[in-house]
Amino acid sequence: MNNYNRKSSLTRRQFINRTALGTAALAVAPAGALFARQTSWPENAKDLTFHMIGHAHIDPVWLWPWTEGVSIVHSTFQSALDRMNENPDFCFISSSAQFYHWVAENDPEMMAKIKKRVEEGRWCIMGGWWVEPDVNIPSGEAMVRQGLYGQQTFQKLFGRKATIGFNPDSFGHTSTLPQIIKKQGMDKYMFMRPGPHEKTLPTDLFWWQGADGTKVLTYRIQESYNDTTLNGDRMKRVAGKATEQPMKDFMYFFGAGDHGGGPTKENMKTITKFQTEQGAPVIKYSTPERYFKKIESDKNLNLPTVNDDLQHHAVGCYTAESEIKKGNRHSEAALVTAEKIVTIGAKAWGAKYPKNELTTAWQRVLFLQFHDSMAGTSLVEHSQAAREGYGFALDTAHQATTMAVQKLEWQIAAEDPESQYLVVFNPHAWEVEENIEYDFNWGTMHKGSRVEDETGNPLPHQWTAGSTETGSRRKLIVRAKIPAMGYRQFRLHDGDSGMAPTQVKAEENRLENEFYRLSFSSDGTLSIFDKERGKEVFAGGQTGCRALIIDDPSDTWSHDIKTFDKVIGHFERADIKILENGPLRATLRVSTIYGNSALTIDWSVVAGSRHIDAKVTLNWHEHLKMLKFSFPVDSENPVPTYETPYGHIVREANGNEDPGQCWIDIAGAQGGKLFGLSVLNDAKYGYSVHGNDLRISVARAAVYAHHNPKVLDMNAEHYWMDQGIQTFRMKLVPHTGSWKENNIARITEEFMAPAVVLYQGIHSGKLPKSGSFLSCDKPNVIVTSLKQAEGNDDIIIRCVETSGIATDAKLDLKFAGTQWDGSFGPCEIKTLRMNSKSKQIKEVNLLES
Repeated sequence: MNNYNRKSSLTRRQFINRTALGTAALAVAPAGALFARQTSWPENAKDLTFHMIGHAHIDPVWLWPWTEGVSIVHSTFQSALDRMNENPDFCFISSSAQFYHWVAENDPEMMAKIKKRVEEGRWCIMGGWWVEPDVNIPSGEAMVRQGLYGQQTFQKLFGRKATIGFNPDSFGHTSTLPQIIKKQGMDKYMFMRPGPHEKTLPTDLFWWQGADGTKVLTYRIQESYNDTTLNGDRMKRVAGKATEQPMKDFMYFFGAGDHGGGPTKENMKTITKFQTEQGAPVIKYSTPERYFKKIESDKNLNLPTVNDDLQHHAVGCYTAESEIKKGNRHSEAALVTAEKIVTIGAKAWGAKYPKNELTTAWQRVLFLQFHDSMAGTSLVEHSQAAREGYGFALDTAHQATTMAVQKLEWQIAAEDPESQYLVVFNPHAWEVEENIEYDFNWGTMHKGSRVEDETGNPLPHQWTAGSTETGSRRKLIVRAKIPAMGYRQFRLHDGDSGMAPTQVKAEENRLENEFYRLSFSSDGTLSIFDKERGKEVFAGGQTGCRALIIDDPSDTWSHDIKTFDKVIGHFERADIKILENGPLRATLRVSTIYGNSALTIDWSVVAGSRHIDAKVTLNWHEHLKMLKFSFPVDSENPVPTYETPYGHIVREANGNEDPGQCWIDIAGAQGGKLFGLSVLNDAKYGYSVHGNDLRISVARAAVYAHHNPKVLDMNAEHYWMDQGIQTFRMKLVPHTGSWKENNIARITEEFMAPAVVLYQGIHSGKLPKSGSFLSCDKPNVIVTSLKQAEGNDDIIIRCVETSGIATDAKLDLKFAGTQWDGSFGPCEIKTLRMNSKSKQIKEVNLLES
């Protein structure tokens, strides 16, 4: 996408004009039309080799809708085929299995021509993924699916898979990526962002090592992944800096891009000219595969190793366009939950496994993870397309889940017509204890209520307002345990509750249970007193948890921004109401205002729970401002840890804006012990930690697709991002000891994928009233995915070690009548394949082979 920046030689007008041109116009654009300056080759250039990489970066959606992107792919691929017919040495590369899928469906004749060029080694399929996504925000499982469906498509269409990971325009790269792509058959990686002004690397060719120890040979593209005019200036700059690099061979990308286009006739004339210039490097048409083969042949090349994620570029993209961010996370979680349940259901109680429907839904989510979509940097119309796509994925997942559990509940007896029944399914490989909520018809004719499990034991519960004003519907909240990857039936009927007294209560501005006392000031600031430790959770010299307003005049991407730290206000003037007052849960609603915006947070504590829950409703109507929630934890020399896709990373507490997944933790010394706070959420990805102040970036207020250096006319009308109502949830977990000891990874899984609750009618049945189908005996090993294999009904079980600790673990696959024992390295992603007939289990890669 973002080929234009302040360092570019193109003016913004030239850039926009260029991206608006069609392929035909680009093909005849004269070399040097936008540049007049020419310089000689630097003295060392003749010792170098430039591998000329024909490329057309295609944003299938950015300043144009995805429907236009389909046409761009077709015309760009035709242009590349034309250039190949004109010059037998010319080579071309292109990534994104989605593009080839479109071509195969719409133009089989073109696909046959591309296949021929692939077989010749002149058309190089790159990346191995469905698209070039954002590589911070998608979950670990989504990145697995990018490669699974991408490589599967390449194998089907071309009889081969990509060997080089390729995300040149993504805005940062998670440190777990080396393990993921290597287990997808790619042992090399190419990127461009962050550039040298954003991330200092020892060289542009290096070994990138992930937290688990996996290494991939990695190349940072110099200057740009596009060079439309190819007048030589950029090439000469690269040559001039070659003395800073350990290699003599460089890749140089040429061709029009972003809106497609690719190499032009004039580009190729220019290359012929450069090949004969005095003092020029050896210049030849090539591919990344040929380049890396040449690099690997140099046995004397000693390359450094980088143990880090590759950040930062465009840090505003972690937060921009809240609805897309939430849609992505919820779609990912819903699809994973659906697959787990229908996989077990197909084996254990005859449920249907809708493989084609789930695959299609995944592929839609993967497309929406394209970097300009996921980052929120596309045109405003794309937000509607994303809304439709996530709605499709969520509906597909929820339909599959509901029908599978429905088939289960029909086989479980619920025979007392004076009672009402629920069946609740836990999608996790360990027993969970959580609040089960459901609205029942339960009017004044009932003199009491008793909720029992399948053995007749009474369960703690309470009634609260239902979600409808009509009739006698009331919400029942039940605290219950549910077996590992299994189900339990609950029965509601008249009777004595059997509940013991609790310490849960709500007062005017206070919430309390056995463990915490929460207090709210007149401006809505939250303080938390930890009863067990006899100390405040938040630092005494600071104000507590607040909703801060940050000045944010940056563009949509927040180019050249490292921190959002200029506080200009906060939400205040709190209106506090008691919503629930035990005996199981107490809730206060705290409503505050700032400017034209309103913030409502429903804070809750539960009897027997060390977790604090919050439901957030933000009605946002600010411009060029950011909202951050601040949690100033009372600890010394705290260390922040961020969840990343299938991993975690420790970062500095320097205030920089950083990407993360569902949770962030900060822990440090307090009274000679380790104390910390984990904050979970279901919709946000931007965080910062400065000293002991942990902050979550909640919302920005940028203009859609506004790119520096354009200055906004504040008297003109603009499309402002994130205006209106948005909702999300949070969970606060204060803890003594580390986040690892407190099982934060497991708590997060439960938070993002709560138990599935279904109402039962009155009927007979033969299945037990509770059951468990799969369990894992180690808390740091999580079964993250359970699905049918691609191509047949073998079972795929994916597990991740989440704490960075070597671990031996056992899986009990009760639904298949077998077990598996194995060892996990720190942070290892392990995929198992169970033969559906023999029940034999073997370890496979992320492509299930």
